[in-house]
Amino acid sequence: MITVGSTQLWVHDQDEALAFYTQKLGMEVRTDVTVAEMGDFRWLSVGPVGQADFSIVLMLIPGPPVMDAATADQVRDLMAKGFAGTLFLSTDDCNASYKELSARGVEFVEQPSEQPYGIDSSFRDPSGNHIRLTEVR
Repeated sequence: MITVGSTQLWVHDQDEALAFYTQKLGMEVRTDVTVAEMGDFRWLSVGPVGQADFSIVLMLIPGPPVMDAATADQVRDLMAKGFAGTLFLSTDDCNASYKELSARGVEFVEQPSEQPYGIDSSFRDPSGNHIRLTEVR
């Protein structure tokens, strides 16, 4: 059987992303390893508490030879617009989660609103990644 183990988000600053995902969203660190043999490449991942089989890799936008400067600029441009991908988070109570995360300093771009599928809201991380918080019915 094939399952989903992780997903990746591009970030501008791994330490800033780590603080956001752990301190503001309440996730836990899954992996934080720096590989000296690969130019101090840092593999950093976090995940929701209680969901050990899934992680979000917080990947620093690489330079050459992995990614040329023009492509890296395109990725940064898409991130600034919130179009480099979307992370969908589920909650049992969108309004309560909205209040809790707002109190921790998360700035929402959309407050919870009724949708045909449930209650939905959205915010962005410090790198600009679009995150939806949804209470699905």
